[in-house]
Amino acid sequence: MAYSITPGSLALSRSVLDRAADRRRDDDWLEKAWAADDTQVVVVSGDKIQVNEDRSGLRFVPPSAAPEGLRIFLGIDRESGAGMTAEGRAVFGVLVKDEADESFGGLRELGALLNDREAGIAVNAIGLSNWHAVHTHCANCGEHTEVVEAGHVRRCPNCGLSHFPRSDPAIIVLVTDDQDRALLGRNEAWPAGRYSTLAGFVEPGESLEAAVRREVLEETGVIVGEEIEYAGSQPWPLPASLMLGFYAKATGFDIEVDEDEIAEAKWFTREDVRALVEAGAMALPGAISISRRLIEGWYGESLTGSW
Repeated sequence: MAYSITPGSLALSRSVLDRAADRRRDDDWLEKAWAADDTQVVVVSGDKIQVNEDRSGLRFVPPSAAPEGLRIFLGIDRESGAGMTAEGRAVFGVLVKDEADESFGGLRELGALLNDREAGIAVNAIGLSNWHAVHTHCANCGEHTEVVEAGHVRRCPNCGLSHFPRSDPAIIVLVTDDQDRALLGRNEAWPAGRYSTLAGFVEPGESLEAAVRREVLEETGVIVGEEIEYAGSQPWPLPASLMLGFYAKATGFDIEVDEDEIAEAKWFTREDVRALVEAGAMALPGAISISRRLIEGWYGESLTGSW
């Protein structure tokens, strides 16, 4: 296999902000950073983040204009040329419980529009927001947990257990056959003509390669051999996944879909894909998806037609 994802094309994998994890336990420094006039704050509600008026970027406010909510420290602009110290400008998020209005946007809408800095900030802030929303109580004893380390740890006051933000690993793979055709499938819940690569969560005690073989076999009946190549990764904090992309070669080509998650799966040539996309009969994953990049890596160039 000689396919690859174009460097820098994974919209949600971009990040230039120094997360400065060493400052999360420094309460004095954090208070000084919050008090600085040039500190920037983004407001997050659930899995949406506040954007500017033309929806082309994030809306940053000074701490004095930030609403009440759970404060999380996101990092430092090391090269900003500004900040309360020589370290740079601090960036925080505030998590609010109010329902997001039209001034907020989600990653599917914003991911491809944001620059590298803002994309990294949005993914981090929304990921933490989703984690806090569902980890309010200790999984060990049931006690309500306390937020510590600038929003990056929840600690149980009863049993002392610390809970950390989670990312669930999931494989996503484009499989090819001996004719270099791509295996694409349609989820049971999708309309006709919508196709994507195959994906699934990694199970406990399972390697990534084993997860690739198991998921492809379970969903389509296709057998994947030893040839599996890592292509790249992208966070998908909706709510808490890390998508690990692969290309793989099949050694058994007969398709028998599970009829549970996958309604249909087919082998497609490049000519098939081009003709179907141009005719409007095939819709591919959106621009921010690693699935889209896997398909385009195999195809050899950019494609039109997305969900």
